[in-house]
Order: sequence, then structure tokens, then C-alpha cells
Amino acid sequence: MKHYLGVSALLICLLFLLPLFTKISPIETPSGEAEPEPTKIEVLPPGKIDSQTKLKVKDGDTVTEMTMSNYLAGVVRAEMPASFEQEALCAQAVAARTYTLYKMTTGGNHGDEADVCTDPTCCQAYLDEESARKNWGDKADTYEAKIENAVAETDGQAILFNGAPILAAFHSSSAGMTKSSGEGWTQDLPYLQSVTSPEQGDEIPNYYSRVELTAAKFRTLFQKAHPEADLSGSMSGWIKNPVIGDGDNVDTVTVGGVTVRGTEMRTIFSLRSASFETEVQGDKIVFFVTGFGHGVGMSQYGANEMAKEGNTWKDIITHYYTGVTVAAYMPDEEA
Repeated sequence: MKHYLGVSALLICLLFLLPLFTKISPIETPSGEAEPEPTKIEVLPPGKIDSQTKLKVKDGDTVTEMTMSNYLAGVVRAEMPASFEQEALCAQAVAARTYTLYKMTTGGNHGDEADVCTDPTCCQAYLDEESARKNWGDKADTYEAKIENAVAETDGQAILFNGAPILAAFHSSSAGMTKSSGEGWTQDLPYLQSVTSPEQGDEIPNYYSRVELTAAKFRTLFQKAHPEADLSGSMSGWIKNPVIGDGDNVDTVTVGGVTVRGTEMRTIFSLRSASFETEVQGDKIVFFVTGFGHGVGMSQYGANEMAKEGNTWKDIITHYYTGVTVAAYMPDEEA
């Protein structure tokens, strides 16, 4: 009997001790693939140059002073998906820093009140860490580390032309080619020229979009901007002579006898880009639009594709901005 009791006691001990010596297998997904362990990224300390650079940021009616490193982290959180490649995020940080320095050195839009604001239609978008973490869920630690490292790894680095920070424009995606600033806006800047852009359209959300307008709605919107336009008769004759520029963007088009730029058409009809075609379908005019944004400067999805191909953030920057140099820059330095 004592022998059996001893064996039983030994078995009970082994039952409780077994998990301590057993390797737990990864949880498997329904497909049978092992669930990857959360990625842990070491967060780098803020860089010295960005930490020493102070700026005034206007958010609504409030103006807050913050360091360049803190501000840039907020901009990168808001302007580029944190799931993007690290080198693409670094390129975004450099473009955002340069855009900020351009505003600071040229006077910006806010006079002495602030250097920049958080309105993306005026300056750059901004998202605080707490709000971003709520959006990111269980990937928050990984994504925040990527954002902060993108800023820290490029500390103080700016895109320069003739020694001064450039207007480092960027946009979401292009239709295979970016636009020169002269084509997209009015002033043709030597560093904002048309270049190839390798984004994969089928992998980009809303890369292809469609806008449908009734004849009455089309007429109302266009004649609000150009009351002299003759939009009578058949709709099939309203839009004529589209001139296509770089990247399949519409340079100019004639509407109701009035010739306008493709960029103005984008604004009037709230299109995602100026790369579009039109077609009359029944009682509607339909816009088929490719890409998202003004198309000038760095394409964010193109930058991510370049990073996937093994390019560094400097490769990305010097591809999208023509004839520039990249170097550390302090805003109180002379250009």
C-alpha cells in the first residue's frame, strides 16, 4: 500500500510540475499558421538638433510651444500610415521637417502668432500620441516606436536647394508619374519636377475612384466658378479638348467654352486628383479618377514601394525632389 501511495504522490507532483518543463507552442490561427509574436522595437532617444529646435504650433485658437521632435512625431502619425516601411516613414519625417523649416524661414501663414498650424489645408496634419494609440489598438507600441524612430534617425536632416529648405510637398499617390509644381500649381520650382512613381495601384485604398454628377449639379458647381460657361444643349458637348500632361494628369480642359486647368476641375468637383477621364452615362456625367492628392513632390505610396524594394530614405528623397542635397539644418542658420 505504501508503494502505491508513493507512486501516486509522485504522479501528482509530476502533473503540477510538467508545465514548468514543457515548451508552449505558439497559438495557431484558423488557417493553421502560427500567430506571430508582437514585434518589440527599441525606441531611440530624441535627436539633439530636433530637441533644441522650438516652434509655436497653432491648433484652433490655441498656440503651443513644442520641440521639433515632438511636433514631427505628431505630423508623421497623421500624415502617413504607421504600417508603412521604416524607410518610408523616415522619408516622411524628413519631408515634414523640411516643410516646417520652409514655413519657419519664409514667414509662413501665421505671422508672429505661430510658425505652423495643425490644419492640413494650410500646413500639415497633426495627431497626438494618445489619439493615435486608440486608433492603432494592440499595435500601438510597435507603431509609436516606428514613428518616434523615424524622427530620431533623421534628426535635423532637411532637404535643401541652394542651401535653403525647400517647399517639400507630398501627396498620397500618383498615377505612375508625379507632377511638376508648374503643372500642379502656378510657380515652376526646379526641385519639384515630374518623376516616375512606382506605387502599385491595386494595393492602394481608393486609388481608383468615381464621381457621378447630374447635369443640374454639374452645371451649378461649374457655373459658380465660371458663370460665363455655356452649359446648354446635350451634355456630350460640354467637356472638350482635354490636354493630358505628366502622369495622365489633365493639364487643361474646355468646359462650356471655358478653358480651365485640371487642378481647378479637381477643386470644383471635389475629385481625389487631377488625373481623370469623363464619360456621359445616361443623365449623368461620370469622372473616373486615378490617384489621390495634388501629385506634386513625394508620393507616399510610391515612397513605401521604393522602401520595399530596398531603397533608403535618402534614395527616396533624392528621387522625388530634383537636384537637392540632404543635410542637417538649424532654422537660425543663414541660407
